[in-house]
Parts: sequence; structure tokens; C-alpha cells
Amino acid sequence: MTVPEAMFLFALVAIPLTLMPGLDSALVLRTAVVHGNRHGYATALGIGAGTLAWGVAAAVGATTVLAASETAYRALTLAGAAYLVWLGGQMLWSSFRPGRYDALPDEVRLSSAHVAARSPWRSFAVGAGTNLLNPKVGVFYLATIPQFLPDDVPHLLMGVLLAVEHNILGLAWLTLLINAAGLARRWLSGRAIARVTDRVTGVVLLAFGGRIGWNALTGQARVI
Repeated sequence: MTVPEAMFLFALVAIPLTLMPGLDSALVLRTAVVHGNRHGYATALGIGAGTLAWGVAAAVGATTVLAASETAYRALTLAGAAYLVWLGGQMLWSSFRPGRYDALPDEVRLSSAHVAARSPWRSFAVGAGTNLLNPKVGVFYLATIPQFLPDDVPHLLMGVLLAVEHNILGLAWLTLLINAAGLARRWLSGRAIARVTDRVTGVVLLAFGGRIGWNALTGQARVI
């Protein structure tokens, strides 16, 4: 297997998983609708950074140790579940708080004051934290990267190349979602829609985090 062949075959596996609706897509869409495209891109870059970190970790064998240790895997899984539950709960709580959306007009665009009120670095941190605390990303790389390592190429280099390829695919898809949200903001930027978006995303995060936590507590956290 050559390097181009390995990257092509890996893309065939990664693209369907990238396009599947999931936590990353929901988080980026919610951020783009409520805070604007700039924050949507910051969140997407944070998600990409977290994904790349897991890919590099898999390439150097860190996730091998994680997958071999039930205790370590379960602890990290519970930490990730707690983070997702906290993030979802915060969104739900904020959506019911009086005055939460006062800076958002019931018009066709976000107010500049609302966009400026939140730092893009915070959006980046939320995106990165969501992926860094999701060990299933690491397990995905652990299960797939070894299958696409040509014998005559350093495994670390090839693993990083595959992780970068997956990152580029993911960022391209999230960019499409952000631009779609930008085009649709004429209908999606009002207070009522922002409130519904927060609540739907919050429920998704709570459900996803709760499922991960339950599986960890009941001994089902291991997925390989």
C-alpha cells in the first residue's frame, strides 16, 4: 500500500463519519446562529484542534495505553460525560434566564454588541474541550490508523498525515455548515429561534453526555 492509496482509503472511511449528524455539527451550528460566523469558525477550529490532538496521540501510541486500561478509559469517559452534561445544562439554564437574549433583536441580523460580548477564544475552547474530553475520538483513531500504515513509511509521520487529512475533511464540512447558517440567519437570528437552538443543543449535549456516563458506570464504556 502506497501513501496516496492509504490516504484515499482512509478518506473513504472518514468522510461518511464526518458527514453524519452529531455533536460537533450541532455545536457549530448553534454557535454560528447565536453568536455569528466568526464564533462558528472559532468553534470549528477548536474541534479540529481536539481531533488533531487525539490523532497525534493515537499515532504515538498514547491511546493504546488508554484502551488497555479500563480504569483510565472509564475515568476519562466520565470526565468527558460530565463536561458535556455541564455544557448542555448551562445552555438550557441560560435559555430560561430573563434577559438572556435581550441583545438579540427580533430582526434579520445579530447585533454587534451581542457578537462582541463573547470572546472567540471561548468558542475555540468549547470546541476543543468537547473533542478532547471525548475518548471515542481517540478510540476511532486507535482502531483505524493502524490499518492504513504503509510498511516503508514511519508510523508516526503517517499517523499524523491521516489525522491531518481527517481534520481537513472535518473543517471543510463544518465550514459548509457555518456558511449555510450565515445564509439562513435572515430566518434564524431572532430571539425565539436562538432560544430554541440553545434548548435543542442543550438537550443533545445532555443526552449524549448522559449516555456516555451511563455506559461508563455500567461497564459499557469500552467500544472496541
